[in-house]
Amino acid sequence: MSEITENNVSTGWSPRIIAFFCNWCTYTAADLAGVSRMKYASNVRIIRVMCSGRIDPQFVLEAFAKGADGVLVGGCHPNDCHYVEGNYKMLRRYRLLQRMLSDMGIEPERFRLEWISAAEGDKVKHVVNDMVEKLTKLGPLALDQKQKDWDKEVQSLEDDVHAQQQEGAVAHA
Repeated sequence: MSEITENNVSTGWSPRIIAFFCNWCTYTAADLAGVSRMKYASNVRIIRVMCSGRIDPQFVLEAFAKGADGVLVGGCHPNDCHYVEGNYKMLRRYRLLQRMLSDMGIEPERFRLEWISAAEGDKVKHVVNDMVEKLTKLGPLALDQKQKDWDKEVQSLEDDVHAQQQEGAVAHA
């Protein structure tokens, strides 16, 4: 694993991270971190959403499909949501997406959900830097290769089904 990390550092590769931050809490905390001159990784692209509960699972899947190595979602702490239960809605979607991404062969460390209040600029810094560090160790997502592997697996399953159908036809003859 250290060889992979050393290769990533020596080639200058750094993970591309898309962060969906709630306007009322996490985005405000990120703004606080910036105003307070806290340093966190610059390879994170923050997208402000009105509520973490408004993040459609398709947004996360598209971020990965378009080349993100990781996706970070930041929302208000439970019971502090300006839209009452938006963060609980996001938690349910997060759990669903974790299962989907795992089935797709995407490591769980690549998708993260954090509760960060508006006053926690320091937490934004730590969460972002920690995610960058973990993704750097994992290396690039390489979805193109995973897609080829999935295509081979689907073809193999189709071949098995076809062979079983042929055996069934011979047995009934």
